[in-house]
Amino acid sequence: MTHIQGFGLGLRVEHYAAFEAGVDASVKPDWLEIISENYLVPGGPPLVHLERIRADYPLAMHGVSLSVAGPAPLDLAYLHELKALADRLQPGWVSDHLCWSADAHSQLHDLLPVPLTRAALDHVGGRIAQVQDVLGRPLVLENVSSYVRFAADEMTEWDFIVQLLQQTGARLLLDVNNVYVSSRNHGFDPLAYLDAMPAERVAQVHLAGHEDRGDIVIDTHDHPVRPEVWALYQHALKRFGAVPTMIERDDHIPPLPDLLDELAIARRLAAAS
Repeated sequence: MTHIQGFGLGLRVEHYAAFEAGVDASVKPDWLEIISENYLVPGGPPLVHLERIRADYPLAMHGVSLSVAGPAPLDLAYLHELKALADRLQPGWVSDHLCWSADAHSQLHDLLPVPLTRAALDHVGGRIAQVQDVLGRPLVLENVSSYVRFAADEMTEWDFIVQLLQQTGARLLLDVNNVYVSSRNHGFDPLAYLDAMPAERVAQVHLAGHEDRGDIVIDTHDHPVRPEVWALYQHALKRFGAVPTMIERDDHIPPLPDLLDELAIARRLAAAS
C-alpha cells in the first residue's frame, strides 16, 4: 500500500499530456486521485496513460458507483474488479461516497443521501463490512452534499457518521465543500460538524467549488474553491492537522497551471496553521 501525504489533484483526461510531459517540481502535486471506474477496463488508452503517470505520483482510488447505502444487493462483480485494480495499483486507500446511487433496476448516476436513522446505520454498517471483506482493507467514505432532509431522521449527519466509523472501522474522506453546501441548505453550523469528527479517522480532505444561488447551494465542482470554503478548511487544519488534501474539478476544467495555483493556496494555509 502506497503512503500518501501532502497535497494532490484529481487526475483528469484533460491533464494527461501535461503530467506525462512533466510538472515543475516546485509546484507539482504530491499525489493524484483517480476515479476508479475510469480504469476498470482490461486495457486500452486509460490504463496506458495511468501506468505512465503513476510512475511519478502515488495514487488514491475514488469510486462513484459503490452505492454502499443502497437497497439493492452489493454488486460483487464490481467489488472484485475494484479489488483487482487496487491490488494492481497499490493505492494509499480506496474511497467512495456515503450515499446510495442504484436500486434493483438501474444505476441512478447521482449521489443520494442516506436517511439518518438507526435502521439505516445498521444497514449501511453491514454493507461496509461486506465491502471491506472483499477489498481486504478499510473503506474510506466521503460525506456527500444534500438538498433535502428525510422526515424520519433521528440524528444529525455528523452523529450518524461518527457512529458508522466507530462500528465499522471505516475511515472518512472529509469533503469540506460538501459540509459547507449542506450547512447552507439545511441551516446547521459547519463548525459543529467538523468538531464532531474523530480526527484519527480522517484519512483525506476534499476541496471543491460550488454554485451559490442564494436560497440553495449546489455542489458542482465547476468553480474554484470559494473563500468561505477556504475559511472552513482553515478550521479543519486546526482540528485535524496535516491530513492529505486535494482539489476536485470535474467540469469547466481549467489548464493544469490554474489548478496548481489553487493547490498552492492550500499549501500556504497549511503552512500557516
